[in-house]
Amino acid sequence: MPRQVEGEPYTRVTSPEAADMLQAGNATVIDVRNPDEYAEGHVQGAQWLPVDDVIARFDELPTEGPLLFICMVGARSGLAAEYAAAMGAAEDRLFNIEDGTPGWIQAGLPVSTGMDA
Repeated sequence: MPRQVEGEPYTRVTSPEAADMLQAGNATVIDVRNPDEYAEGHVQGAQWLPVDDVIARFDELPTEGPLLFICMVGARSGLAAEYAAAMGAAEDRLFNIEDGTPGWIQAGLPVSTGMDA
C-alpha cells in the first residue's frame, strides 16, 4: 500500500504498485542508477537519468503524470525524488519504488537490458 513518511516529499510504493500505476496511464519510471547498473537490467520503458544529473537535467522529466523513481534499494531514488521536489515538481507526482530494481525483477515485471529503454 502506498505510504508517505513524514518529512519525505514523495510517496513510497512497491514494484507491483508502480506497475499498476504504469498500466493505468501516464506514469513514467525514472531509473537513477549508474550506466552499468542500468544496462544490466531495468524496468522496460524506463527513462535513464542518473541521480547526480537530476537537478541539471530536470527539464528532461515529463511535466505531466506520476514520476516513479527507481534504483537498487530505494536510497538514490528517494534522493532523486527529493531533488525533483526541490526543483518544483509537485509532491503528489513523486514516488519512490522502495524495493528497487531487484524487487521489480523478483515480481516478474517487464525488464530490458542494454542502454535502450
